[in-house]
Amino acid sequence: MNKSKEKFMAAVFFASALISILAVGLICVFLFVNGIPALFKIGTLEFLGGSQWSPMDQPAYYGILPMIVGSLYVTAGAIILGVPIGVLSSIFMAWICPPRLYKWIKPAVDLLAGIPSVVYGFFGIAIIVPLTGNSIVSASILLGIMILPTVISIAESALRATPRQYYEGALALGAGPYRSLFYVVLPAAKNGILAAVVLGIGRAIGETMAVIMVAGNQARMPVSLFKGVRTLTANIVIEMGYAADLHRGALIATGVVLFVFILIINISFSALVRKDRG
Repeated sequence: MNKSKEKFMAAVFFASALISILAVGLICVFLFVNGIPALFKIGTLEFLGGSQWSPMDQPAYYGILPMIVGSLYVTAGAIILGVPIGVLSSIFMAWICPPRLYKWIKPAVDLLAGIPSVVYGFFGIAIIVPLTGNSIVSASILLGIMILPTVISIAESALRATPRQYYEGALALGAGPYRSLFYVVLPAAKNGILAAVVLGIGRAIGETMAVIMVAGNQARMPVSLFKGVRTLTANIVIEMGYAADLHRGALIATGVVLFVFILIINISFSALVRKDRG
């Protein structure tokens, strides 16, 4: 009876994994089948390197370089702002925070993860935009806040998984508490913290609604951190409702570019982890 249950559960787990792989495969097929023909019709260099996006004009232009640069700027700004705060917060919560205070901080961090994107967008419009305008800075600050729960939760788990003997051994050798944390515990949890950063990048580069509400959505090359910008995801959402034919194919090809970006980030992370283990 127990063996039958084990075989049944093994089959359930296998089916679940297979469904996940199948879902990813179907997404890839949809993107590439619908996006690649448009990419070739427009021209790969013109599509990726063109600085003008005006699909409704005659002739139409389908250059997504401004959106690529805008996405990179906004994501980089979010990482610069969010990752240090998130990692330092995770160190505090995992090793320094008193238990009574932790009971309040942990639910607050979890609550941040559950707030809808549109609510973050309203917060950005009410608080951030009046100070910095609809700009790259506004989008970066807002995304930096939005990635905090992801970075904090995963980095905290990685730090808690580090054997306490590392910390105690460093103290025994004469290092101070904070030196032990930053020079012994933090490097030991490096892979988990890198995973937190990668997931934070994925959240930042894939965010749409909040960015649309604060970034200005101007399809042009960024000229200043305090000027409006349009990201790849915003470009798809704004125009997909009325796009048709080549215009629609170009938007799906934009999704292909976004998918490739995420794929490169994940492959790079996997390579770093393998190199570290080696």
